[in-house]
Amino acid sequence: MGKATKATKKYVASGQLKKAIQARHKKQQITKKIQARRGNKDSKGKGRGSAADGDDNDDEEEAQNPGKGSKQMTVDSFLNGDFMDESDEEGSAADMGGSDDDEDNDVEGDEEMSDDDGSFASVDDLDELDGENHILELSKLAEKDPEFYKYLQENDQDLLNFKTDALPGADSSDEEEDEEHVEMEEEEEQVPLLTKDHLRQWSKLLLQQRSLRALRKLLIAFRSAAHMNEDGQVLAWSIDSASVYSKLVTTALRYTPMVLEHHVPYKTLANGKFKAPTQNQKFKTLQKLILSHFHNVTHILSQLTDEDTLRLALSESAKLVPYIISSRKAVKAYLKKCLDLWSSGSDSIRMAAFLSIRKLAASTDESIIDSILKSTYLSLIRCSKSTSAHTLPSINLMKNSASELFCLDHATAYQHAFGYIRQLAIHLRNSMKIKSKESFKHVYNWQFAHCVDFWCIVLARACDVDSEKANRKESELRSLIYPLVQVCIGAIKLVPNSRSHPFHLQIIRSLLHLTKHTQTYIPISTHLVPILVACLVPSARPKSSTLRPLDFDVNIRVPQQYVKTRVLSEVLTEETVFLLAEWLASAPVHGSIAFPEIVVPITILLRKSVKNAKTGSAKEGALVKVFVERVEESAKWIEQKRKGVQFAPGKLRAVHDWEDELKAKLEDSPLGKYVKVQRKIREKRRKLVEKARQGEDEILEED
Repeated sequence: MGKATKATKKYVASGQLKKAIQARHKKQQITKKIQARRGNKDSKGKGRGSAADGDDNDDEEEAQNPGKGSKQMTVDSFLNGDFMDESDEEGSAADMGGSDDDEDNDVEGDEEMSDDDGSFASVDDLDELDGENHILELSKLAEKDPEFYKYLQENDQDLLNFKTDALPGADSSDEEEDEEHVEMEEEEEQVPLLTKDHLRQWSKLLLQQRSLRALRKLLIAFRSAAHMNEDGQVLAWSIDSASVYSKLVTTALRYTPMVLEHHVPYKTLANGKFKAPTQNQKFKTLQKLILSHFHNVTHILSQLTDEDTLRLALSESAKLVPYIISSRKAVKAYLKKCLDLWSSGSDSIRMAAFLSIRKLAASTDESIIDSILKSTYLSLIRCSKSTSAHTLPSINLMKNSASELFCLDHATAYQHAFGYIRQLAIHLRNSMKIKSKESFKHVYNWQFAHCVDFWCIVLARACDVDSEKANRKESELRSLIYPLVQVCIGAIKLVPNSRSHPFHLQIIRSLLHLTKHTQTYIPISTHLVPILVACLVPSARPKSSTLRPLDFDVNIRVPQQYVKTRVLSEVLTEETVFLLAEWLASAPVHGSIAFPEIVVPITILLRKSVKNAKTGSAKEGALVKVFVERVEESAKWIEQKRKGVQFAPGKLRAVHDWEDELKAKLEDSPLGKYVKVQRKIREKRRKLVEKARQGEDEILEED
C-alpha cells in the first residue's frame, strides 16, 4: 500500500468530505421528488440527474484518489491511520476554515431570529461531526491498541465499518420530514400538525443519542407553542390539542438543559458561581439556537397559568442561564420577568422565581450582579407600599429572600447598602428640618419601615457572629451598622406621640433582630420604658371599649377609635414588655458582666410607675411587676456568678472569656426562662389568629 498524499491528509482532517457528499445527496433527492411531483420528467431533468450522479461519482473518486498519481486507499489503509502520522500547516489551516462565518453568532446581536425549519441548519452538522470524530478515533485505534483493534476485526466488523449515515439521528425519518416540509411549501404552504408521535420520536433521540438535530426540531416546535396565539407570526407547526401543547412545553423545558449539558457543559466554581461554557466551535454553532429558545421561554412565562408548569419553566430556564449570560438583552428581559413573578405570584412561584434570580446572581459578571441587586430592592419597595394581614407574609418572604442576594458578595452589596441607607437618612433629615405633617409622612410610612427592617435583616445575616467566625474575617457590611442604628433612633424620636407607637415598635423589632445576630449593644430601653410609664400612669382614665385588640404587625399608626382606650393600653403594655424582655435577655445585654448595673435604672423607674399606677391599670401593673421580678432575679443570678471572678475589670481578654462562658448558659437564667414561656404563648396565639383568619376550626354552637 502506498502512503497517503498531503492532499488526502488535508481533506480528511478538515472533516468536509462527508458533509459535502451528504448535503449533495439530500439536495438531489429533494429536487427529484419535487420534479417528479410536477410531472417534469423530460430529458432535461434526466440530464440533470445523470449529471448530478456524475458529480457524485467524481466526489467518490476524489475521496478515494484525492491526489494525482496516488494509489487507491483501502479500508485497512484508512484504519491504519497513515494520514494521521504527520499533519502539516495546511491541514491546520483547513481545520480553521469557516471560523469567520461563526462570528455572526455573537450574542450581542440579540435580535429575534426566525425559527422556521430552515433556521439553525448548521446544528444538524454537529451530529455528523460527532460521527466523523468517531471515525478518526477508530483510525488511531490500530496504533494505540493493536490487540483491541484485532479483536474488533474478528468480532465486530460493523463498528469498524461505522458510517455517519447509520446514526439514529440521521435516519430516513429526518429526510422524510424535510420532504414533508418541501411538500407543504409546494402545496400552498400548509403548516403541518404536531402530534404526540413527533414528540415521542424526538424524545427517544434526545434520551438515547442526545441528538442535536432532534433538539433543533423540538425547539422550533416550542417556538410555535410560545407564539401560537399571536398575529403576524410565521409558525412551523400547528397545535390543536391541549395535551400535545402541554407535552411539548414540558419536553422542551426538561430535555434542552440535559442535551446542552452533554454537548457544551459549564463549570461550577468552589464559591458557588458558574463559569460559562468554553467558546469552541460547537458552542458557537449552538449559541443562536440557545438564545432563540431562551427568548421563547421568557416569552411563554407570561402566558402559563398552571402553577406546576410555570414552576417547571422557571426552574429549567435557570439551568440555561450560563449559556446566555453574555447576552445583556436576554438577561435583562429574563430578570424583569422573574422579578414580576417574585413580587406577585404564590409562595411556590415566588421561590422558584427567586432561585432563577439567584442563578443569575451566581454569574462572575459584576455588572449583572449590580443590576440584580438594584432591581430586586426597587421591586421590594414597590410591593411594600401598603401592608395588611394578607400581604405581610409575602413581603416578609421577599425581604428574607432578597437579603440572601445581598449577602452573596458583601463587597458589591456594600455599595448599594451604603447608598440606600444614606437615602433613608436624607429623608429623615428633611423631615427633621421642615417639621410638618406632610414631611413626617415621608418617614412614618410602611415603605420606610420595611426598608429599615430589610437592611437590618441584611446586616444581621452578613455580620452574624457565627458566620464571621466561620469565615475568619469581619464582613465589609459591619461598618454600616452604626449609621443604620442612627437612622432608626432618629426616626423613633421624630414623632414621639402615642399614636406613633406602632411605628416605633416596628423599628425597635428590627433593631432587636440586628442586636441578637451581630452581638451589638443598642440602647433600646430608653425608648421602651417611657411607653410603659405612659401606659401605667396615663394622663386620663382609659375608656372601656369593645374593639378587638390592635395588631401591631399590620398597623403603623393607632386608629382614632383606639385612642385612650383600655384595649389599646393593655395590648401596648404587653407588646412593650415583651420587646423589653427580649432586649434584656439578648446576649449583648444579659451576657454582659455589667448586667446587674445596666438594669438598675430600668427596675427603679418601672417599680415607681407600678406603685403610682391607678386602680384602672391593675392588669398592666401586674404584668410589669412580674417582669421586673424576673429581671431582678436574673441580676442576682449574675451577681452570684461574679463572686468567683479573680480578674480586674481592666483585663478585657479575661472579661470577654468570662462573658462567652456566661452566654452559653443564659437560657437557664430566670429572665431567659420567662422569655421562653412568653414566646410560646405568643406563637400559640398567632396560630389561633391565623386559623381564625383562614376560617379553619370554626365551632358553631346550636341554640
